[in-house]
Amino acid sequence: MKPVSAEQVTAFRRFNRYFTRRIGVLDDHYLGQDRPLGEARLLFEVGDGVSLRELRSRLGLDAGYLSRMAKALQAQGMVTLSAHPQDSRLRMIELTPAGRVEVKEQNRRAHAAAAGLLEGLSEPQRTTLTEAMATAQRLLRLAGITVTLVDGAAPDARACLDAYAADIDERFPEGFDKADLVRPEEVSGDAGAFFVAYEEGRPVGCGALRCLEPGVGEIRHVWVDPAARRLGLARRLLTALETEARTRHLNVVRLDTHAALTEAQAMYRACGYTEIPAYVDHVYASHWFEKRLAP
Repeated sequence: MKPVSAEQVTAFRRFNRYFTRRIGVLDDHYLGQDRPLGEARLLFEVGDGVSLRELRSRLGLDAGYLSRMAKALQAQGMVTLSAHPQDSRLRMIELTPAGRVEVKEQNRRAHAAAAGLLEGLSEPQRTTLTEAMATAQRLLRLAGITVTLVDGAAPDARACLDAYAADIDERFPEGFDKADLVRPEEVSGDAGAFFVAYEEGRPVGCGALRCLEPGVGEIRHVWVDPAARRLGLARRLLTALETEARTRHLNVVRLDTHAALTEAQAMYRACGYTEIPAYVDHVYASHWFEKRLAP
């Protein structure tokens, strides 16, 4: 993969500066209300009530900063803070009646501000802009996901495999036996590798690599959580597995897939994999693929 160019960084920063100024992020009175964007966004995210821990994870906020904002909103009568009824370690935050009124007004103003911006464009231009924003959001989500090498026995690795097994058990007409999953020792250390994809700290995908013989590796269990599909994450995982194979001096990677997984077959072909005769007797395989890796 090519490194990020200075021109790309400059363009990204230029857009950020324009957009944040245009939507009023720099104003202490966001949308004309008597609070900055941070507090306004926090009120919006509280919804019907949530734990501060969940908010911290969702918004990526420092615990101290979140606590100060929550206490400020409590002092203003916008929210209440309390202990979770089943877990006293969790602090809950809920909107007061005044808080719900403010969020309703915030939504009205935000809708009006967005409509005001779009009114200056023709209908085709609006369509182009909304499609471009959807593409930008998808790519920004993908950019924010990290793909991390973990031990094959790590809890997140096994949780991903359990989710993978449940997913394909529903898709395969014959079901799926979890005994077919790779064992931790097959995808750890010298024997292989296991990658987990994380979005905002939550596992949303995985992929495994194991060594079949000198110079030859096998890719297994490339899976993406339904909530993170159609982002391009499966290809990202595949690239990570291929890169790892090269570092292990594997010249060829192979894989097999089920007849029901037509989208996986299409992806592998698009990524340079060639269909080959069966290289292993696998009960769930109906297509076998191979790719020779450039040094």
